[in-house]
Amino acid sequence: MPEQVSKIAIVGAGAVGATIAYAAMIRGVAKHLALYDVNRAKVDAEVLDLNHGLQFVPMATLEGSDDIGVCAGADVVVITAGAKQKPGQTRMELAGANVALCRSLVPQLMKVAPEALLLVVTNPVDVLTYVVQQLSGLPARRVLGSGTVLDSSRFRFLLARHLNVAVQNVHAFIAGEHGDSEIPLWSLASVGGLPLMQWSVPGRAQLLEQDRTRIFDDVRNAAYHVIRGKGATNYAIGLATAQILEAMLHNEQRVLPVSSRLEGYLDIRDVCMSVPSIVNRGGVEAALELSLSPPEREGLKRSADTIRQAIRTLGF
Repeated sequence: MPEQVSKIAIVGAGAVGATIAYAAMIRGVAKHLALYDVNRAKVDAEVLDLNHGLQFVPMATLEGSDDIGVCAGADVVVITAGAKQKPGQTRMELAGANVALCRSLVPQLMKVAPEALLLVVTNPVDVLTYVVQQLSGLPARRVLGSGTVLDSSRFRFLLARHLNVAVQNVHAFIAGEHGDSEIPLWSLASVGGLPLMQWSVPGRAQLLEQDRTRIFDDVRNAAYHVIRGKGATNYAIGLATAQILEAMLHNEQRVLPVSSRLEGYLDIRDVCMSVPSIVNRGGVEAALELSLSPPEREGLKRSADTIRQAIRTLGF
């Protein structure tokens, strides 16, 4: 049997879209990558630059266009297009302009790639994941957002650095909104199988209450620091999105804190937000109902209320 050729279409060839293409190309996530952007000169330049590096990565075909038809036949469409977050601006403040963009973009995507899974990266990602699912008419499992995959990676990095262990041995999630109302799931965090709240290793740093507060503050404010310094976050979200794409296209059954529509999850309904979920070729198969502490459950509900309020304000 010939190998199935997977196609990823990326909408938006800005810093995030181009870096997702770069990360996916290096990791060999798909054999066919397509970039769509209304700025023809920009998309042509990005594709040319990427093609010049094909010698050094797994073989793939890359193309780009200002015609949305370039997305035709995609297995996954990644939506990165939208207004850029400015220094000091919250993700929620981007909502109006980016929802307006989705109103025109999503119907066009459904015409050219009706069988695709939709992966939303544009902020505010939870609001836009809900909006895209509504506008597309697709089943909830086929529309997901990058959610707190990046926030959880920041969380694990900071914990690993504090405890002086490899980040790959830290398992911890940020849940809820990809934004200011997100919460850390301290009760489920572990290091090498040891519950984080039981961490006590001779010669290694302890994790005190003030350390937990500082680490979470750094997670929640990380994007603001990066945007203030260089104008945009792109490398880590590029890698995070590439991992989500791998989980989808390679049918990995990977547990990731992606944003998806919740209906009855811990009494949370009619909202898209991030909780650890099984991701595979069909999209989001199931959100894992976790044994959270009472404060964590309340924090998730408050985060859901924040997102839902924004959704309602925008008329959805």
